[in-house]
Amino acid sequence: MLEYLDLGDNKFHGEIPPSLLQCHALRTLSISFNEFSGRSIPMEIGNLSKLQILILGRNNLTGELPSTIFNITSLLQISVRENKISVKFPEDPCNQARMLEYLDLGDNKFHGEIPPSLLQCHALRTLNISFNEFSGSIPYEIGILSIQYLDLYDSDFTGSIPMEIGNQSKLQILNLGRNNLIGSIPYEIGNSSALEYLYLDSNILTGIVPNEIGNMSNLFKLIIGCNELIGTIPDTFGQLTKLQMLRLNDNKLQGSIHVNLCNLVNLYHLDLENNHLSRQLSTCLGNLTSLRELNLSYNSLTFTIPSTLWTNKDIQIIDLSYNFLNGSLAREIGNVKGMRELYLSRNQFSGGIPSTIGQLQNLANLTLSNNLLHAPIPESLGDLISLQYLDLSKNNLYCEIPTSLEKLKELVYFNVSFNELSGEIPNGRPFKNITAYFLVGNSELCGSSQYKVMPCKGNATSSSSKTIILKYILPSIALVIILAIILVYLMRRCNRNTLLPAQSTFPTTIKRISYYEVLNATNKFDEENLIGIGSIGKVYKGIFSDGMIAAIKVFNLDLEGANKSFDTECHILCNIRHTNLVKVITSCSNLDFKALVLEYMPNRNLNKWLSSSNYFLNIVQRLEIMIDVASALEYLHHGYPSPIVHCDLKPSNVLLDEDMVTHVADFGIAK
Repeated sequence: MLEYLDLGDNKFHGEIPPSLLQCHALRTLSISFNEFSGRSIPMEIGNLSKLQILILGRNNLTGELPSTIFNITSLLQISVRENKISVKFPEDPCNQARMLEYLDLGDNKFHGEIPPSLLQCHALRTLNISFNEFSGSIPYEIGILSIQYLDLYDSDFTGSIPMEIGNQSKLQILNLGRNNLIGSIPYEIGNSSALEYLYLDSNILTGIVPNEIGNMSNLFKLIIGCNELIGTIPDTFGQLTKLQMLRLNDNKLQGSIHVNLCNLVNLYHLDLENNHLSRQLSTCLGNLTSLRELNLSYNSLTFTIPSTLWTNKDIQIIDLSYNFLNGSLAREIGNVKGMRELYLSRNQFSGGIPSTIGQLQNLANLTLSNNLLHAPIPESLGDLISLQYLDLSKNNLYCEIPTSLEKLKELVYFNVSFNELSGEIPNGRPFKNITAYFLVGNSELCGSSQYKVMPCKGNATSSSSKTIILKYILPSIALVIILAIILVYLMRRCNRNTLLPAQSTFPTTIKRISYYEVLNATNKFDEENLIGIGSIGKVYKGIFSDGMIAAIKVFNLDLEGANKSFDTECHILCNIRHTNLVKVITSCSNLDFKALVLEYMPNRNLNKWLSSSNYFLNIVQRLEIMIDVASALEYLHHGYPSPIVHCDLKPSNVLLDEDMVTHVADFGIAK
């Protein structure tokens, strides 16, 4: 007469005993959260004719889901989530089990398409088939049912979102994230007025964000990040007054952050990372007193941070990195007592770090790298007792590293490289494990040999030491440098006056590449492999059968001078070698086709880095590029028996490899 049996949350193992299925009076059977295994669930489970609730989730069951389960007419609820069941979706789940309200097949290995027979499940209220391996599109029949909870997350669905889903007047949770859905978001989805959670993230959705979403007045979470959506953020979003989480990250949205978003008084998480948002931050963002996490990084925001942003004392995470924000950091930053993480790197902030920042006792992560800060590091940073990660690199900070930082017992990462710091490096506990890499670029620092800096001298002799350096050592060094320059000049002049024949440094054996190898490497010159167009031809990225990646410059022989340009490049590139000149691997030439196979440069040309708002070069990188180009020209003009003039030096002919080392290219009109 046993009707209710719950063995859940134990450590039972082995197979489900068939004798258990002789309890014909069972209405509820739960064996979840155990270690049951076996090739399949027994077919005899269909004999439990009075069963209403069957919970087999979170075990190690494999094999198939018996179709006999769906012959139980009294069945209301099935859950087999988090097993290893591998079978197609039940062909006719509600032919007999017409009372089925809850079906949870999530986190298994179900495959195939969802059959249209799902339409017969009129009583179905919850359908969870997430984390499976389905194929095909989402059937429009789902939109005809009266489902309240629909979870298809990470299940390999393709096609578009059926507009019929907008007919779901009782739908409260819709999760279609992490599939391969294409097309636009149907505006009909705005009819789902009862919807509380909407997840459409990590698909390939295009088009604009529908204004009609603003009609979903009960929405708590809206997550549609990681797609390819364009246009602006709809101003109707200001009507979603219950919204607590808004994630539109990793799309292609433009325009400003609309002031209507400031109406979302219950919002605690706002993520607009990696879009094309621009203009100034709205001053009303400080009115969102419920906000705890704000991520606006990787956009094109300009002007300064409004001081009102720092009025929210309870916000915990702010990420404004990789924008074009400028001006000084406001003293009001010290008001944000709840702050745990603050990311402001890769902007154009100037001035100093406000001393009030020391009031942020909960701050664990502070990143201010790659800005234009020009001031001493404030002593008050030593008051950040929770600080674990501090990055102040690539600024113009000067004076000494404050000894107050020795109090930061939790500090595990400290980077002040490429500043103008001087004086002794503190030797307290937080600095014991810091490597020299995080101190490089500060020529006036001194301290222990482990930091690879000059040793410090006593304070008493510091003044006399400076006098000796200025009066005796520096003039001596200058004299040696001048003599070295004169000697090098005389040696080069002597070498140039010695008439030696030009000798090729090109290897005697080079890899021979046929036209068909070039054709295959570029996938028949597919436009997706096109990386540049010049006045004389095109440049493609090529991947050869042996794994070699190269840039293939194909000359357009229909243009006048193409043959001459090819001959010129071959002649010059075969006879010169320098770190800062593009390296030729081989050529491919016949009557109808001429191409040069060159060293591939992953970071493309300098023009992209100078003219695009998505790329940034700091002053050190700019200086290194200028030095590299100058070194290349010096070699062409003076380092070779026959002087070579490039004749076409411009940013598009200056290439950058994966380490940002510069290579001058395109010698088509060189003399």
